[in-house]
Amino acid sequence: MKQFLKSLSYAIQGISYLFRFERNAKIQSAIALMVIGLGFWLKISGNEWITILFGIGLVLAAEAFNTAIEHLCNLVEPNLNPKIKIIKDLSAGSVLIISIAASIIGIIIFLPKLFTGVNH
Repeated sequence: MKQFLKSLSYAIQGISYLFRFERNAKIQSAIALMVIGLGFWLKISGNEWITILFGIGLVLAAEAFNTAIEHLCNLVEPNLNPKIKIIKDLSAGSVLIISIAASIIGIIIFLPKLFTGVNH
């Protein structure tokens, strides 16, 4: 149990770092809070909540992975390197892919409710 709590502490420190120092994570968190507020306002269903929260979690987890990869790349090669650039671009691209997918999910869930006023 002691080792588990120690590991949990490290994970919490990582999450804290992400939200304190990473601009994109702050922006994504602000958007997530707005989406959650919209979900309450439109009274989305349980399954819609699961989908929305899963999307938010994926975006934030992808941002954490991207941040870790960028820091590792900077540690391994602090100078400009075309191969490191590809790694960083791929990592950032994965966040963009997940963010686009999450946005489309949000549009599918929220847009009909916003236009029809139906709160299902």
